[in-house]
Amino acid sequence: MTTSGGDDARTTRHITCVLCEAMCGLEVSLRGQEIVGIKGHAEDPLSRGHICPKGVALQDLHTDPDRLRRPVKRVGDDFVEIGWDEAIELAADLLHGVQARHGRDAVATYLGNPNVHSTGALTHVTMIPRTLRSRHVFSATSVDQLPHHVVAWAMFGHQFLLPVPDIDRTRLLVLVGTNPMASNGSLWTVPDFPGRLRELRSRGGRLVVIDPRRTETAAVADEHHFVRPGTDVTVLLALVHVVLAEGLARPAPWVSGVDELRLTVADFTPELAEEVSGVGADAIRALARDVAAGSAAVHGRMGVSTQEFGVLCQWAIQCLMAVTGNLDSPGGTMFTTPAIDIIGRGLVGRGHRGRTHSAVRGLPEFGGELPVSVMAEEMEPPRPAIRALLTVGGNPVSSTPAGARLDERIAALEAMVAIDPHVNETTRHADVILPPTGPLERDHYDLIFHTLAVRNTARWSPALFARGEDQRHEWEIARDLVLALSRRSGQRLGWRRTARLRASPRVTIDVLLRSARQGLSVRRLARTPGGVDLGPLEPRLPDRLPTRDKVVVLTPAVVTDGLAALRVRLPELRDAAGSNDLLLIGRRHQRDNNSWMHNTERLTRGRPRHHLLMHPDDLAARGIVDGSLVTVTSDVSSVQVEVRATDDVMRGVVSLPHGYGHRRPGVRLSRAVEVPGVTMNDLTDPARVEGVSGNAVLNGIPVVVAPAVAIEEPDSVAEATPPTG
Repeated sequence: MTTSGGDDARTTRHITCVLCEAMCGLEVSLRGQEIVGIKGHAEDPLSRGHICPKGVALQDLHTDPDRLRRPVKRVGDDFVEIGWDEAIELAADLLHGVQARHGRDAVATYLGNPNVHSTGALTHVTMIPRTLRSRHVFSATSVDQLPHHVVAWAMFGHQFLLPVPDIDRTRLLVLVGTNPMASNGSLWTVPDFPGRLRELRSRGGRLVVIDPRRTETAAVADEHHFVRPGTDVTVLLALVHVVLAEGLARPAPWVSGVDELRLTVADFTPELAEEVSGVGADAIRALARDVAAGSAAVHGRMGVSTQEFGVLCQWAIQCLMAVTGNLDSPGGTMFTTPAIDIIGRGLVGRGHRGRTHSAVRGLPEFGGELPVSVMAEEMEPPRPAIRALLTVGGNPVSSTPAGARLDERIAALEAMVAIDPHVNETTRHADVILPPTGPLERDHYDLIFHTLAVRNTARWSPALFARGEDQRHEWEIARDLVLALSRRSGQRLGWRRTARLRASPRVTIDVLLRSARQGLSVRRLARTPGGVDLGPLEPRLPDRLPTRDKVVVLTPAVVTDGLAALRVRLPELRDAAGSNDLLLIGRRHQRDNNSWMHNTERLTRGRPRHHLLMHPDDLAARGIVDGSLVTVTSDVSSVQVEVRATDDVMRGVVSLPHGYGHRRPGVRLSRAVEVPGVTMNDLTDPARVEGVSGNAVLNGIPVVVAPAVAIEEPDSVAEATPPTG
């Protein structure tokens, strides 16, 4: 921290941005309690001075006039402020009351994306569902990344052993269905991607992108291949096929099952992939040979995870890295050595599958969570399995499949409790809302994203501002709610769990740092702006594997069993490739972060970003005028939105972002409700899930697009109806 004197005294502080996975280091200039500037911290060893528009908008989240700072309870159709003691007791009464009447599984918990960006949520909030002991635990994982965890669990023995591209040393970077120019990386903490891409090129490397849209990343790639949504799996399996068929494999000694894999992928030829996906067979062969040449990294994310064969896509990527010798090799994909090892220390479980199942469809849990796509059906009358809901930092009405249907089901529940700073599309149904402090009012250490980073570093981010007298941190809310629930249920927490509950995140992180690496502590990191540099990624296998035999299994049955479903679908995929049907995909923008960044004017001004993107030829074939209002219809719903012509999407593909469409009755987000648009998740079908993991299918949705008659705008938000047909 530095200070300048005089009447206009300024203070410089260094913190971590917690608004995406890049965890960039920021330099904040303060005049008293006023932020007068935010920029990237040039000396940060990981982010190296990078900052995106979201980082600057941290100050807007802090000063947001719609942010709740005291608990509120529902009185009729309104919310009124109450004290913390009353709020905690009311929340515990509501949740325990439902369990007492209907059994412990009658209460569901939904954990949203912001939890992973809060140290207190990671250290304490997870104890709430453990206290409730309900099988109905859901999170954003199953609308996002579940295939990654299933594959890591099956192949490497732990759901969080997720290799990341070693971009700082690679020669060839292949990105499939991911857009780090907009996202700063996903399940891959890669701040300053543009700068790292320039460095890749300066050493003679290149970037190849496979995506149905010319994304911001594809636009700067050396090579971009359009791929029909939902068919990436054929391309990825064909890459593995070429490597094995042409004798290019050079797996490490700890890789098992190469011969079995060769037989498994024998029929997935480049010619088959071209017929189904549109990616040329010659291009596939050339790319496979280039990957096999070494110092190559392949990474796939949302576009391939949230589709029908997401697990097979992620499996094929890991197989490709393993058989070419690029797994756990400098310049390939590697595992981190974080200061706090959440895997080695057992802070996150290895994973398990099928210990419980959903009541209606019988879908299996993974890692203690059921797929979020079953949440609405578990609430269906006349005998709902779920009768109360606790949400923590989540907005499932906006961010999960067929949100309008879930909206109706939540409104009919016996009780709802929310730990959330806003009244959004979901929390507007709550009986009591417990608002936590904001990101600038709490200490932070990234337990998860240091585990996924392109370089080994450790950074402590102290709170920029003291919390208000009537505010509570997430960990304190979780502590008090767990204790209140335990008193009602008669649970005995034990001294270890009680001690963990009462210890602040700072104390917990300090203990973990001191016991992990000599000389590290919260105090030392706090004195080191930007944190400490622990060096580049290093080979970690086979010792890093938690399995007894220390072997990477290429053909685990839980994955390869899914190939049967793919082979059954191949004739349909062939037929679809020659049709005129449209497939819907999502998209990401640098100024967006799911549904929770639209209440800041700084991030929503300028050119609107909510439009449906559609190829000019597809518009012409349907008699649709560029810029006009269209109706987009899927198997489950319809929405109306303006369309924009662009050849950035391939023919037969339309693109719509999710997380818009805040204009619903009772939403108290004064800026967000004025932002135009709809959420694409209203078009997605919860009945369609990824076949192995149960992850929601959000890409490759068949839709019909037609001209629409404009809908008359309501006179006020209170009169608005949900933006579905």
